Amino acid sequence: MRILGNTGKNQDSEDVQLVVRPQVEALKARPNAKVLIVGGGINGVGTFRDLALQGIDVALVERGDYCQGASGASSHMIHGGIRYLENGEFRLVKESVVERNGLLKIAPHYVKPLQTTIPIFSTFSGILSAPMRFLTHKQGKPQERGAFLIKVGLSLYDAFSRDGGTVPRHEFKGRKKALAELPQLPANIKYAATYYDASVHNPERLTLDVLQDGEKAGLSGVSNAADSNAADAKARATNYLAMTAVKDDGVELTDQLTGETFTFTADVIINTTGAWVDMTNTAIGAGTSFMGGTKGSHIVLDHPELLAACKGREIFFEHTDGRIVLIYPMGDRVLVGTTDVNADMTKDAVCTDEEIDYFFDLVGHVFPNILVTRDEIVYSFAGVRPLPRHDATAPGFVSRDYRIERADRTIAGSSVPVLSLVGGKWTTFRALSEHMTNDVLAILGASRKTSTAKLPIGGGVNFPATPAGIEAWIASHTSDSVDAARAGVLLTRYGTRAETVLGYLAEGTDTVFDSTAELSDREVAFMVENEQIGHLIDVMIRRTSLAFRGLVTSELLAETAAALAGPLGWNDAKVAEEISHAIDILDRFHGVQVQSLIA
Repeated sequence: MRILGNTGKNQDSEDVQLVVRPQVEALKARPNAKVLIVGGGINGVGTFRDLALQGIDVALVERGDYCQGASGASSHMIHGGIRYLENGEFRLVKESVVERNGLLKIAPHYVKPLQTTIPIFSTFSGILSAPMRFLTHKQGKPQERGAFLIKVGLSLYDAFSRDGGTVPRHEFKGRKKALAELPQLPANIKYAATYYDASVHNPERLTLDVLQDGEKAGLSGVSNAADSNAADAKARATNYLAMTAVKDDGVELTDQLTGETFTFTADVIINTTGAWVDMTNTAIGAGTSFMGGTKGSHIVLDHPELLAACKGREIFFEHTDGRIVLIYPMGDRVLVGTTDVNADMTKDAVCTDEEIDYFFDLVGHVFPNILVTRDEIVYSFAGVRPLPRHDATAPGFVSRDYRIERADRTIAGSSVPVLSLVGGKWTTFRALSEHMTNDVLAILGASRKTSTAKLPIGGGVNFPATPAGIEAWIASHTSDSVDAARAGVLLTRYGTRAETVLGYLAEGTDTVFDSTAELSDREVAFMVENEQIGHLIDVMIRRTSLAFRGLVTSELLAETAAALAGPLGWNDAKVAEEISHAIDILDRFHGVQVQSLIA
């Protein structure tokens, strides 16, 4: 980033500097593209990457940070969606299982196999009510699914996994064997069914990897490829830039950090703003009523007893209200979720006290001898699923499939196709992006050059396939300045792109933070140069897992803000503002209270 001249004086008489974001400058320098994508969640970013790989001139803008919305508030699962079978969504289940298997191969640095166990309390319960749920998509009176129904579902699930499967088939165990494996389960269970899906522990960083793959693809053929932000690159993206209106000469883009506006034109606009699709369409004068999102909340617990009880596997089950819920370990924390209630789009999505009580109740349902209290919650989060409008359909039965809606809008004197994404979920982002890209290619009269189905993503390239391989990688990248623990953190955070980070760290004097051994001054500078940091909170929540794991302290905020100050041109007043902003976000949206060191 470039720091330009002074814009005034603050109360301490220190110069206030204006930092020019090269990504925004690249869009202003050439304010047009073949395709403009609005929305930087995983589906928008996935489409950006796919279009860039086809050689299409594409730009992406995101009004907040990448993966800040529903993409960052998911249950962190990459799964086939066994419960969608009951909805009759066989196409979606098939596609999801195929994509799950594919992501285990092309993104192994972030997507890991997840052993999953379903505790079962009856044999034939639900046989009569299941067909009615299938036909009407209404819950009716909650009635648990017994072993027979679950066996049928898992057998179908395995059948969908038959081609290219990378995980074991399911297995059933009776009460005695089940309790021997998971002794904290209720003594009255009759069976336990175990199968495999996958999890994504770093969805925000996987989104960044996908984005950077797209930016790299957009440099193909660019004369000055060494400058990744050249205006003539065919793939340009920036966060904190919102589409706010339609003007006579194009759509208005507003920088959310500076307030500056400029206009931009494109032959095709793609709306991937999730639950906000209708609002985005309204902003460009083409109001729609496609969406009917539901809110899902989660809590993260620091609870060693619950962690041990899970035995490294997800516990996936039906709660007493018929809602499918989950408990599973993520590192040394336990994730508990999720709710599924109609969302009020006029209010912030936050985890409520009532939802926390619900989570405690469900933990007690599966692990009756384990007590969980609010003191053990280190983080909470909520998001709005980008589901289609569903009227009387119960939230749990709303389709998780996706569709693409087209409407043409006159912009700058030309008819511009606007493609709106309705629905979509993490597991199918690559296939969805391929579908969207194919639609755009057809509009532009272009053809596909390459498939993304088997193309490794970012730091998944040459990622070690075994624990021994990971240990060997760490050992080979340990030095006097980088110990094994630090190398391991970098491999977890970046995948094999950690080699680039290590090279950057070695090019100057690096100081590991006092507040955590997981960050250093030069790594923060690397993030600024390569990962579009707009706010201090971006580092805490989306560039690292420090907030998710409940490790944010006032000292950490102060050290990180100080490290950001130089490369971002922040003065003392701006540093204090960013720390206050981070404390406020953590409190309001995530239930985390951090005491400010600033008087």
